[in-house]
Amino acid sequence: MRSLWDARYEAKGALWRAEPNQFLAEIAEDLVPGTALDLGCGQGRNSFWLASRGFKVTGLDLSPVAIEQATAVAKELDADVSFESVDLTTWDPAGRVWDLVVLTYLHLSEERRPVVHGAARRAVASGGTLVVIAHHLDNFTDGVGGPPIPGLLFTERQLDVDFSDLDIIRNEKVIRTTDEGDAIDIVCVARRP
Repeated sequence: MRSLWDARYEAKGALWRAEPNQFLAEIAEDLVPGTALDLGCGQGRNSFWLASRGFKVTGLDLSPVAIEQATAVAKELDADVSFESVDLTTWDPAGRVWDLVVLTYLHLSEERRPVVHGAARRAVASGGTLVVIAHHLDNFTDGVGGPPIPGLLFTERQLDVDFSDLDIIRNEKVIRTTDEGDAIDIVCVARRP
């Protein structure tokens, strides 16, 4: 997987717009800035937006190429973001916690999903917020974009189970309009009491 993502980032350069994910921006706009963890950060578009809102951000991604690109931009912007290339399927927060933990479009196999989601849960500080934004299973048949493998897409039930020890505030299917048509996503917001 690492070589696949590295090749994609090397070949295309900046793959996505610099704006943050629209749902993340809506959710995080009213949060009090603190520390933030961006899991599967890619080239850092959400990390940079969070930093511009006053968050001290840590971005983790599998691809060293994406991390190198993001680190270069962070230096140019003098952004309060640190990036590191890690395999999230073996990463553990090791007792570290963040006020906001974000996973956007981090699609995982059924075997790996509970492992990564477990680490994300453990990374949420007391009173902190977890945000998961991904392609919904319905996107496979009724939406555009996203992984062409149903096992990598999410349902509300899966996220209810994965984050059952947090207070789930929102867990719903949403429509995201793209140039190619409507994508069907899922947005889950949970808080640690």
